[in-house]
Amino acid sequence: MPRSLREVVFVDGVRTPFGKAGPKGLYAETRADDLVIKCIRELMRRNPNLPPEKVEEVAIAATTQIGDQGLTLGRTAALLSGLPKSTPGYSIDRMCAGAMTAVASTAGQIAFGAIDVAIAGGVEHMGRHPMGEGVDPNPRIVAEQLVDPSALVMGKTAENLHDRFPQLTKERSDAYAVASQDKLAAAYAEGKIQPDLVSVATRSAAKGYGLAVQDEPPRPGTTIEDLGALKAPFRAHGRVTAGNAAGLNDGATACVLAAEATAKELGLPIKMRLVEFAFVGVEPEVMGIGPVPAAEKALAKAGLRIEDIGLFELNEAFAVQVLAFLDHFGIADDDPRVNPYGGAIATGHPLASSGVRLMNQLAAQFAEQPQVRYGMTAMCIGLGMGGAVIWENPHHADYGKEG
Repeated sequence: MPRSLREVVFVDGVRTPFGKAGPKGLYAETRADDLVIKCIRELMRRNPNLPPEKVEEVAIAATTQIGDQGLTLGRTAALLSGLPKSTPGYSIDRMCAGAMTAVASTAGQIAFGAIDVAIAGGVEHMGRHPMGEGVDPNPRIVAEQLVDPSALVMGKTAENLHDRFPQLTKERSDAYAVASQDKLAAAYAEGKIQPDLVSVATRSAAKGYGLAVQDEPPRPGTTIEDLGALKAPFRAHGRVTAGNAAGLNDGATACVLAAEATAKELGLPIKMRLVEFAFVGVEPEVMGIGPVPAAEKALAKAGLRIEDIGLFELNEAFAVQVLAFLDHFGIADDDPRVNPYGGAIATGHPLASSGVRLMNQLAAQFAEQPQVRYGMTAMCIGLGMGGAVIWENPHHADYGKEG
C-alpha cells in the first residue's frame, strides 16, 4: 500500500550536568540508569501536554552495555520512569553516536508511521564502566591487518589525523581548545546552558548528599600556556593531550521526538524539524575524519550545500577532529557559527549521550537566531564512522517551504 513519509520534529531535550569519571566525580556513587531515568522524568514534567501513554518507544544508548547500563536499558528506564507498562523500549550502541542513532532510529519509526511519539537519548557512566570494559575484540581484526592496532585506541587515531594533515598543528588544537573553554564559560554566565540541565541528587560516603546543578569538567580560564605544559599520553612528542581532547565523563541525555502533526495536535513545542541524516564508515585509523563524508552525504541527500548551514554543533572528541572538518569545508577555526556555546572539550563527553546534547544546544541557538534556516549536528564515531544530522529552524520565515 503506498504511503507518504511524515515530518519529524524535535520537541524538547534535557540532560544531566556532566561529571568527571572516577571515584571523586559527581556521580561516583550514582547509578547510570538513574541518570537517564531522571532525564525522562524531567521531559515528562516539562511537557504536561504529552500524555505518558502517547510515548510509544524509548530508545536509550550506551557504549558499554554492562551492569547498570545493560539489561535492555530503554525498556527498564521506561518502566522506572513511570511510563506505562505498555511502552516498549530498546538499547542502542554506536559508540559516541549512540544518542544520535537513537534519534535517527526512532525518527525513522515516526516518519514511517509506526509510532507518533518517542523518547531517545543516551547515558554513559565511564567511572563505573570504562570504555571497552569486558570486550573481547576478535584477534583477526589485527592479525589479518584489517586495521592497524592504533585504530582501537581513540587517542592514537587522533594522533594519526595530525599525521595525515600536517597543517592541523598542536598549536591550532590548543587554541581551539582554549576557545571552547571560553565559549562555555560565557554561555554559562549568560544563562544559556542552564535551561537544558536537570538537577540530580548525588551521594558520597565521604561527602554526604549533594545536588549536581552544573557541569563538573569545565576549566574556565585555561590558557595556551596551561595546555602547552601537558603531557601527550598517546605518543612520545605527540600532539593530543588532556587539554585538547574531551575527558572521561559521566552523564545522560534524553529528548522527545514526534510527528509534526502530532506535536501540533497535542500543543507540544516544535524546536527543530529533522531534514536529513547520514552515517558513514571511514578508515578506523583516522576515525576523526568521519563527520566530513557524513556531512557530505547528508547535504547531498537534502539537496543542500555547506554554505546553507548557518549553525554547527560539532562534537569535540578531539580538537584535531573538529579542525579537520573545518579545514575540509573552508571554515575558519574561530567561525562564530561553530559551537557557539563551547563543546565537549569543555563540557565533557559521556560517549553515547553526547548526540542529544548537541541537539539541545542547536535548538536553543535556533531560537536565538531566527535568520538561520538550517543547522547541523555531527560527530566522529569510534572504529571508523561519522554521523551528521541536518535540522531546520521553525523560527525561520521560510520554515517548511520548498527550497
